[in-house]
Amino acid sequence: MSYIKYLTCKQCFNQYPIEPLNVCELCFGPLEVNYDYEKISNTVTRNSISNGPLNIWRYQPFLPVSLDNMIDIGTGFTPLIHAKNLGELLGLKNLYIKNDSVNPSYSFKDRPVAITTAKALEFDFKVLACVSTGNLMGSVAAHAAKAKMKSYVFFPTGLEKGKIIGSSVYGPTLISVDGNYDDVNRLCSELADNLKWAFVNVNMRPYYAEGSKTLGFEVAEQLGWKAPDHCVVPAASGELHTKIWKGLIEMKDVGLIEKVNTRMHLAQPEGCSPIVKAFNNQESQIIPVKPDTIAKSLAIGNPASGPFALQTLKTSSGSAVAAPEEEISECIQLLAETEGIFTETAGGVVISSLRKLVKNNKINSDDITIAFITGNGLKTQEVIEHTVKYNQIQPTYKSFEQTINIT
Repeated sequence: MSYIKYLTCKQCFNQYPIEPLNVCELCFGPLEVNYDYEKISNTVTRNSISNGPLNIWRYQPFLPVSLDNMIDIGTGFTPLIHAKNLGELLGLKNLYIKNDSVNPSYSFKDRPVAITTAKALEFDFKVLACVSTGNLMGSVAAHAAKAKMKSYVFFPTGLEKGKIIGSSVYGPTLISVDGNYDDVNRLCSELADNLKWAFVNVNMRPYYAEGSKTLGFEVAEQLGWKAPDHCVVPAASGELHTKIWKGLIEMKDVGLIEKVNTRMHLAQPEGCSPIVKAFNNQESQIIPVKPDTIAKSLAIGNPASGPFALQTLKTSSGSAVAAPEEEISECIQLLAETEGIFTETAGGVVISSLRKLVKNNKINSDDITIAFITGNGLKTQEVIEHTVKYNQIQPTYKSFEQTINIT
């Protein structure tokens, strides 16, 4: 059963039918899915969710699809890990890592893509496509393969080799476009207007965006049905930041958790931080930038959901932090050496930003804090390749003894 009602413009609140639309005809604002929350609150309970499958589909009443076209490759209900070692180092007693790097295609993108693929099947699309900074293309290709759909993935030239190879294995048509993400996005918007394809983050964007809410649902459930005090979230378009907040608010609104006093903190790399700059300069508009960062998964210079991320920051009394480029690789190692989690560059941005938030007294020692790790380090190995050191020895005890100092 689906509790979806209609699409609503996020700016002028005009209503639209459930169709593959993403822009308001009146004001050109983005569209968002609206639900019948009264029916959800009368139907959904903590027990009904707890008894559901151990993946994102346990939250199906909050999602814009029915189970008839469900595409399940095992996405969601990823570990929430008490990061005691890193927490001790930073002075945080209740630091948790939400490790979404262990999803089937090794990033959080499996959440929105699973929803979009199901919706694309409902709309009878035969082709799944996307514009991607890396993680999304792998997820789209994987889900299209499972759904027996063709897939086309567009990405800016110069992407990490691991993400290209990791996508190609699923059999998509790979299309590298000269230019940055915003150039590719403009091309794909034109293609979406002329082809009957489901572009997950263009004409299917209202449905795609809803998948990220499940991170908010899971964190609240895994904490024992309560919202955390702080969330530190990486931002490219800004959509993930807004949807985690929306997920927490929806749980409160239907009575699954009591209150939401969560402060939403947004993390971007210094080389591409338009949302951070706008927030810290107290500006209401995002000024586009040309990305120059090693965190390519966050390299969106003109973030589509930037204005709404600013609203979330203000509503939640959050903060926006730009991670120095030189700290990104260092913080990838820091997380690996303290908690045994190998993250990609976006995770390095999150840990660097978390450290700065603590230093600036934005987070107290006892606060329940969630750091969202959204992608796997195996995809961006080149950024830490320069740190690799090893010992070369002969196959003899003497050679080992001469080389390795055992104390």
